[in-house]
Amino acid sequence: MKAAIKGLLPASMLAKLSAGRENLLTRSLRAAAAEQGLAALVERLAAVGDVGEQYTTMKMDSAYLRLKVLTQHAFQVALAGPALPQGSGVVVDIGDSSGAHTQYLRALHPDCKAEFLSVNLDESAVAKIKAKGLKAMLARAEDVLKLGVTAEVFLLFETLEHLADPFNFLHALASKSLCRRLVLSVPYVRRSRLGLHHIRQGLRQKMTAERVHLLELCPEDLRLLFAHTGWRVETERIYLQYPARSALRATRALWAGHDFEGFYGAVLSRDDSWSSLYADWPRHD
Repeated sequence: MKAAIKGLLPASMLAKLSAGRENLLTRSLRAAAAEQGLAALVERLAAVGDVGEQYTTMKMDSAYLRLKVLTQHAFQVALAGPALPQGSGVVVDIGDSSGAHTQYLRALHPDCKAEFLSVNLDESAVAKIKAKGLKAMLARAEDVLKLGVTAEVFLLFETLEHLADPFNFLHALASKSLCRRLVLSVPYVRRSRLGLHHIRQGLRQKMTAERVHLLELCPEDLRLLFAHTGWRVETERIYLQYPARSALRATRALWAGHDFEGFYGAVLSRDDSWSSLYADWPRHD
């Protein structure tokens, strides 16, 4: 229906509607960041580096898109900062596409002497990270442990929803690594669902893991997943891309239909209280 309506409108009208929507969403992001205590951090991150090349599948080529990414990054960095190793250690960012989080965390926490390693299955993302003078490794998330990667802290930002088997992946990290914490974020949804949005939209084209969401889980189901796979939630937080206490809260429906209402983040520590009761985990060689 949306495509049919768009087809009836002249290009000039579509451009005006798009610009108006971006202006409204930009105002929503700024109000949301201020309300949720992230505005100052957004400004600090903007001074660290440009997010225009954050992804390999699209460019952040507008002020709206760059602000959207920065506010999301501010939420993630605020979550990860307290979980960093004290002094030395290793931090592995699984699914990192640009090295931005390493740059942020180093700038914000100069006393942290940890070694950072980024992991991605996309060659261009790995090359981009290495070009910044950072360490990066070409590998699938599921193969990290098999390749001998160890860490005191694993970061997993907007990656879990792309994995075909989050159950065995999370259990392997909990049972076969000696990490102290796992810090992750995923899109926030109120009810769990299958992603596969390219099928919903009838987009018959080649898709990669980076572009496809498989499972999109609500916080209640994520907590069950964590407990079952050997993790305990230390802290959790939901970042919304709209404010709750102003007229701009009306953009909630626009965000839900256009993108996501926000993002859920958690800091996890290993706890096999529930995972040890499940007798049929596969061997993680």
